[in-house]
Amino acid sequence: MGLAGILTTARLIQADDDGHSKQDDKSKIRIGAQIAPVKLNLAHKDAEEVYLGSYIVNAVAGCNDCHTNPAYATGGDPYKGEPKAFNAAKYLAGGATFGPFTSRNITPDSTGKPAGLTYSDFVQVIRHGTDFDHVHGPNVPLQVMPWPVYQSMTDSDLHAIYTYLTAIPCLEGDPGVHPTAPPPYRCK
Repeated sequence: MGLAGILTTARLIQADDDGHSKQDDKSKIRIGAQIAPVKLNLAHKDAEEVYLGSYIVNAVAGCNDCHTNPAYATGGDPYKGEPKAFNAAKYLAGGATFGPFTSRNITPDSTGKPAGLTYSDFVQVIRHGTDFDHVHGPNVPLQVMPWPVYQSMTDSDLHAIYTYLTAIPCLEGDPGVHPTAPPPYRCK
Protein backbone atom coordinates (compact mmCIF):
# COMPACT_ATOMS: atom_id res chain seq x y z
CA MET A 1 0.00 0.00 0.00
CA GLY A 2 1.33 3.42 -0.90
CA LEU A 3 1.76 6.32 1.49
CA ALA A 4 -1.47 7.93 0.24
CA GLY A 5 -3.43 4.74 1.04
CA ILE A 6 -1.93 4.51 4.52
CA LEU A 7 -2.75 8.15 5.29
CA THR A 8 -6.31 7.78 3.98
CA THR A 9 -6.87 4.63 6.04
CA ALA A 10 -5.40 6.32 9.12
CA ARG A 11 -7.81 9.23 8.71
CA LEU A 12 -10.80 6.89 8.25
CA ILE A 13 -10.15 5.03 11.47
CA GLN A 14 -8.95 7.99 13.48
CA ALA A 15 -10.34 7.73 17.00
CA ASP A 16 -12.32 10.37 18.87
CA ASP A 17 -11.61 11.48 22.45
CA ASP A 18 -13.22 8.33 23.89
CA GLY A 19 -11.13 6.05 21.69
CA HIS A 20 -13.98 5.22 19.30
CA SER A 21 -13.12 4.65 15.69
CA LYS A 22 -15.41 6.75 13.49
CA GLN A 23 -15.68 3.85 11.02
CA ASP A 24 -16.51 1.40 13.83
CA ASP A 25 -19.20 3.75 15.19
CA LYS A 26 -20.80 3.92 11.72
CA SER A 27 -21.15 0.12 11.72
CA LYS A 28 -22.61 0.18 15.23
CA ILE A 29 -25.07 2.93 14.25
CA ARG A 30 -26.21 0.92 11.21
CA ILE A 31 -26.70 -2.22 13.34
CA GLY A 32 -28.46 -0.23 16.09
CA ALA A 33 -30.95 1.12 13.55
CA GLN A 34 -31.64 -2.40 12.26
CA ILE A 35 -32.13 -4.07 15.65
CA ALA A 36 -34.23 -1.49 17.51
CA PRO A 37 -37.25 -3.62 18.52
CA VAL A 38 -39.72 -0.75 18.91
CA LYS A 39 -40.72 2.34 16.94
CA LEU A 40 -38.43 5.18 17.96
CA ASN A 41 -39.32 8.83 18.42
CA LEU A 42 -36.45 10.66 16.69
CA ALA A 43 -38.01 14.14 16.93
CA HIS A 44 -35.45 16.65 18.19
CA LYS A 45 -32.85 13.89 18.66
CA ASP A 46 -29.58 13.04 16.93
CA ALA A 47 -30.58 9.87 15.05
CA GLU A 48 -27.02 8.55 14.94
CA GLU A 49 -26.71 8.90 18.71
CA VAL A 50 -30.07 7.16 19.20
CA TYR A 51 -28.99 4.27 16.97
CA LEU A 52 -25.61 3.99 18.69
CA GLY A 53 -27.53 3.78 21.98
CA SER A 54 -29.73 1.08 20.46
CA TYR A 55 -26.61 -0.88 19.54
CA ILE A 56 -25.26 -0.66 23.09
CA VAL A 57 -28.60 -1.47 24.77
CA ASN A 58 -29.68 -4.23 22.39
CA ALA A 59 -26.43 -5.82 21.17
CA VAL A 60 -23.93 -5.28 23.98
CA ALA A 61 -25.36 -4.48 27.41
CA GLY A 62 -28.27 -6.96 27.49
CA CYS A 63 -30.70 -4.48 29.07
CA ASN A 64 -33.65 -6.41 27.61
CA ASP A 65 -32.66 -9.55 29.50
CA CYS A 66 -33.47 -7.98 32.85
CA HIS A 67 -35.75 -5.04 32.09
CA THR A 68 -38.28 -6.84 29.85
CA ASN A 69 -40.54 -9.57 31.22
CA PRO A 70 -40.67 -11.91 29.46
CA ALA A 71 -37.59 -10.86 27.48
CA TYR A 72 -38.63 -12.49 24.20
CA ALA A 73 -41.86 -12.51 22.23
CA THR A 74 -43.82 -15.71 21.74
CA GLY A 75 -41.98 -17.64 19.03
CA GLY A 76 -38.91 -15.41 19.36
CA ASP A 77 -36.92 -17.05 22.14
CA PRO A 78 -33.42 -17.88 20.90
CA TYR A 79 -32.90 -20.20 23.89
CA LYS A 80 -35.60 -22.42 22.36
CA GLY A 81 -33.97 -22.34 18.92
CA GLU A 82 -36.39 -19.68 17.66
CA PRO A 83 -35.34 -16.60 15.68
CA LYS A 84 -34.73 -13.82 18.23
CA ALA A 85 -37.55 -11.31 18.71
CA PHE A 86 -37.61 -9.03 21.75
CA ASN A 87 -40.95 -8.64 23.53
CA ALA A 88 -41.81 -5.23 22.07
CA ALA A 89 -45.10 -5.04 24.02
CA LYS A 90 -43.20 -5.00 27.34
CA TYR A 91 -39.84 -3.69 26.11
CA LEU A 92 -37.81 -2.33 29.04
CA ALA A 93 -40.89 -1.96 31.29
CA GLY A 94 -39.36 -4.05 34.08
CA GLY A 95 -40.94 -6.88 36.00
CA ALA A 96 -38.28 -9.61 35.87
CA THR A 97 -37.63 -11.00 39.34
CA PHE A 98 -34.26 -11.89 40.83
CA GLY A 99 -34.91 -13.30 44.29
CA PRO A 100 -36.38 -10.45 46.32
CA PHE A 101 -35.63 -7.88 43.61
CA THR A 102 -37.71 -6.87 40.59
CA SER A 103 -36.30 -5.00 37.61
CA ARG A 104 -37.56 -1.48 37.05
CA ASN A 105 -39.34 0.17 34.19
CA ILE A 106 -36.70 2.21 32.36
CA THR A 107 -38.96 3.54 29.60
CA PRO A 108 -39.33 7.32 29.52
CA ASP A 109 -41.95 8.93 31.73
CA SER A 110 -44.38 11.66 30.60
CA THR A 111 -41.54 14.20 30.68
CA GLY A 112 -39.39 12.02 28.39
CA LYS A 113 -36.89 11.03 31.07
CA PRO A 114 -35.92 7.33 31.13
CA ALA A 115 -37.14 5.87 34.45
CA GLY A 116 -37.90 9.49 35.38
CA LEU A 117 -34.16 10.17 35.70
CA THR A 118 -32.31 13.23 34.52
CA TYR A 119 -29.13 12.50 32.58
CA SER A 120 -27.09 13.37 35.68
CA ASP A 121 -29.13 10.94 37.81
CA PHE A 122 -28.82 8.26 35.12
CA VAL A 123 -25.03 8.59 35.24
CA GLN A 124 -25.16 8.23 39.05
CA VAL A 125 -27.14 5.00 38.67
CA ILE A 126 -24.74 3.54 36.11
CA ARG A 127 -21.49 4.69 37.72
CA HIS A 128 -22.38 4.19 41.42
CA GLY A 129 -25.53 2.05 41.64
CA THR A 130 -27.44 4.91 43.23
CA ASP A 131 -30.99 3.86 44.07
CA PHE A 132 -32.96 7.10 44.05
CA ASP A 133 -36.12 5.22 45.11
CA HIS A 134 -34.35 3.63 48.13
CA VAL A 135 -36.04 0.29 47.40
CA HIS A 136 -33.09 -1.59 48.91
CA GLY A 137 -32.87 0.76 51.89
CA PRO A 138 -31.24 4.13 52.52
CA ASN A 139 -27.73 4.44 51.07
CA VAL A 140 -27.78 0.88 49.69
CA PRO A 141 -26.71 0.59 46.04
CA LEU A 142 -28.71 -1.37 43.51
CA GLN A 143 -28.16 -5.04 44.26
CA VAL A 144 -28.80 -6.81 40.95
CA MET A 145 -28.07 -4.09 38.38
CA PRO A 146 -24.56 -4.76 37.00
CA TRP A 147 -23.47 -1.17 37.54
CA PRO A 148 -19.96 -2.25 38.64
CA VAL A 149 -19.46 -3.50 35.08
CA TYR A 150 -21.26 -0.65 33.30
CA GLN A 151 -19.55 2.08 35.35
CA SER A 152 -16.51 1.86 33.07
CA MET A 153 -18.47 2.85 29.96
CA THR A 154 -17.38 6.06 28.30
CA ASP A 155 -19.33 9.28 28.76
CA SER A 156 -20.23 9.10 25.05
CA ASP A 157 -21.64 5.58 25.50
CA LEU A 158 -23.73 6.64 28.50
CA HIS A 159 -25.07 9.65 26.63
CA ALA A 160 -25.98 7.47 23.64
CA ILE A 161 -27.79 4.98 25.89
CA TYR A 162 -29.70 7.76 27.65
CA THR A 163 -30.64 9.36 24.32
CA TYR A 164 -31.86 6.00 23.00
CA LEU A 165 -33.95 5.44 26.12
CA THR A 166 -35.62 8.84 25.57
CA ALA A 167 -36.62 7.66 22.09
CA ILE A 168 -38.43 4.42 23.04
CA PRO A 169 -42.15 4.33 23.85
CA CYS A 170 -43.31 4.91 27.41
CA LEU A 171 -44.99 1.95 29.08
CA GLU A 172 -47.12 2.23 32.20
CA GLY A 173 -46.23 0.83 35.61
CA ASP A 174 -43.04 0.31 37.52
CA PRO A 175 -43.01 -3.12 39.12
CA GLY A 176 -39.49 -2.71 40.49
CA VAL A 177 -40.33 0.26 42.67
CA HIS A 178 -43.74 -0.54 44.10
CA PRO A 179 -44.64 -4.12 43.17
CA THR A 180 -47.87 -4.15 45.21
CA ALA A 181 -49.05 -0.63 44.44
CA PRO A 182 -51.39 0.18 41.56
CA PRO A 183 -49.43 1.22 38.46
CA PRO A 184 -48.62 4.91 38.29
CA TYR A 185 -49.77 6.78 35.25
CA ARG A 186 -46.27 7.64 34.17
CA CYS A 187 -46.99 8.10 30.44
CA LYS A 188 -49.63 10.84 30.70
